[in-house]
Amino acid sequence: QVQLVESGGGLVQAGGSLRLSCAVTGLSFRTYNMGWFRQAPGKEREFVGAITSSGRSGRGYYADSVQGRFTVSRDYTKDTVYLQMNSLTPDDTAVYSCAAGRQVLSAISQQSAYSYWGQGTQVTVSS
Repeated sequence: QVQLVESGGGLVQAGGSLRLSCAVTGLSFRTYNMGWFRQAPGKEREFVGAITSSGRSGRGYYADSVQGRFTVSRDYTKDTVYLQMNSLTPDDTAVYSCAAGRQVLSAISQQSAYSYWGQGTQVTVSS
């Protein structure tokens, strides 16, 4: 059974940082691209960032809104993907979910290209 379990969410002040984790079981972690998405109240879920399965540590891709502030990384020894979030603003408030997929690179930001999803973790940024 495939499971993706996020952790690390919480309440943080604007300008602060959080690191989310997503522990993966039940699939060959090394062969999956891993993505992070978020959904704010009243809004559609949107792409945040992703890391590919290629190479020693993968390559990161980011939405323009988080480029330079967020970093996705993965630890193959722990089958875990991370989302380091810095310089947070109230606009970053959302439920953050991780996802796993084996899509082509051109689809790295497409929700429909991911096969497995976690339940999500709440991130709230206060002003």
